[in-house]
Amino acid sequence: MHIVLDRPARGEVSATRIDDSGERGESLTMPSGELAAFVAEHESAPGTPPRWVWSDTRSWYPPLLESGVAVQRCHDLALAHAILRASALCAATALANAPAGAWDQRSPAADSESETDHSTLFEFDPPSVPALPSAEAEFVLQQDAVATCADPGRLRLLLAAESAGALIAAEMQHAGLPYSVERHDALLTALLGPRPRYGRPPIMEELVAELRGLLDAPALNPDSPPEVLKALQRAGLMVTSTRSWELREIEHPAIAPLLRYKKLSRLYSANGWTWLDTWVADGRFRPDYIPGGVVTGRWATRGGGALQLPKEVRGAVVADPGWKLVVADAAQLEPRILTGLAADTAMAAAGRGRDLYAGIVATGAVAERAHAKVAMLGAMYGATTGDSGRLMPRLARAFPRAVRLVEDAARTGENGGIVTSRLGRSSPPPGSGWRRAQEAASASDSTPAEERRARTQARDWGRFTRNFVVQSSAAEWALCWMAELRNRLSALSPPERPFTAGPHLVYFLHDEVIVHTPAELADAVAESVTASAAAAGRLLFGDFPVDFPVTAAIVDDYGAAK
Repeated sequence: MHIVLDRPARGEVSATRIDDSGERGESLTMPSGELAAFVAEHESAPGTPPRWVWSDTRSWYPPLLESGVAVQRCHDLALAHAILRASALCAATALANAPAGAWDQRSPAADSESETDHSTLFEFDPPSVPALPSAEAEFVLQQDAVATCADPGRLRLLLAAESAGALIAAEMQHAGLPYSVERHDALLTALLGPRPRYGRPPIMEELVAELRGLLDAPALNPDSPPEVLKALQRAGLMVTSTRSWELREIEHPAIAPLLRYKKLSRLYSANGWTWLDTWVADGRFRPDYIPGGVVTGRWATRGGGALQLPKEVRGAVVADPGWKLVVADAAQLEPRILTGLAADTAMAAAGRGRDLYAGIVATGAVAERAHAKVAMLGAMYGATTGDSGRLMPRLARAFPRAVRLVEDAARTGENGGIVTSRLGRSSPPPGSGWRRAQEAASASDSTPAEERRARTQARDWGRFTRNFVVQSSAAEWALCWMAELRNRLSALSPPERPFTAGPHLVYFLHDEVIVHTPAELADAVAESVTASAAAAGRLLFGDFPVDFPVTAAIVDDYGAAK
């Protein structure tokens, strides 16, 4: 059964029952203040609880959590709309072909932090969001789109996983990541020196003085790349940028302190004492997670940089007394996802029960584990030069199905086409600027410069679609993993108590999760993490024999996990 929640008027909530066949049932209206009790009553009733249908989990669920009410299932209309609107599986449906409306402006926000190259191209945060039409009408439209699409089973699983992810994101923000202010301060002090009242920390100031002396630049500002570049060039160094990878190739006494300064400067600006004052309160770090915040379906965050918590301060993530952290990550997730997508039995065999890269070496495709990793990353991200370009032909001979899948995805992108993930999330089409460049290059009077620009843009988009199909499917696996794990953790939790009284998820990063658990349940949680990963693999790939090994460390602090 579904219960559709809406806000027909200020201070009111409506609840409409819709059974699994789509038949509309009872509808009632209540004051907003009664919603938590209404939801709690239905969640605790015998039998399977309803699936709550609401406009967006980010606005409906946090107040329920504040009232001590957690729900098992939901359908997030905003997240589902974004998926169905763009999915190639739904191209012929009424929803996909409807004019743009208010629901299209409820896509995941753009003012988020992400490590994915293409994230900022396709996220947006509208300056104003109009009132939404009826949630019930939108739900009926979405149900029809799924029922009449090319593959309903795939999309139903994706929408359920996406909505479960939205619940998890809200619960993780509510619970917070256990965090020690004292430990963070100690870690920073050890690396940077005592907290300065103003200016740079002492160790950074010492490095500045050393750099100025070594480069004979008394007024050098090491935070200014143009100034640093000029100083290096005046010192006779043939450098074209201050990027760390380029500097590491140079031999000069100033390079080591410069690289160290750059690293400490990033830490100080991104996760220094100001970050601590801003984002940690009452022993918890509560970032704002944004499910589907990246076009591939990966999560993003707004504020706090949760997806980029550096290893230097991870030791400040400390379990409460009597509790433990179970830190788990999936090994070589994207290559294994590619294995399943391509149904490449040779690659599946290479990774069965062992490190995938070591298994690739054992096949004779490459000589060293490092080469296997470089070749695989080249296949998924489209590297054509250096070691990746040299090793790719050998990888293609050993695992033709896997390489063919990403090559086909790249060709589709280069031609302006769309690719689709395992469960049905489709890539966006290239923008109008891309199409204008291709049209200009195809014209009879095109110039060599226009043709080069079009080829470059086509290759760039091909690299995007090449990776999209893998990364998006990996994001789906991670959602299924977390959803299954959430269910198993709930079964381990004390009944009729807040979910934070038992083991619960507190952190997620692409292929890694952290569970905060009472110490006596830590072993059971670790087993649940592993079992949930296997279940996620079966959901996506059925009986195809691709392994998804997960390591789970039971620790007192995050820094001790790796």
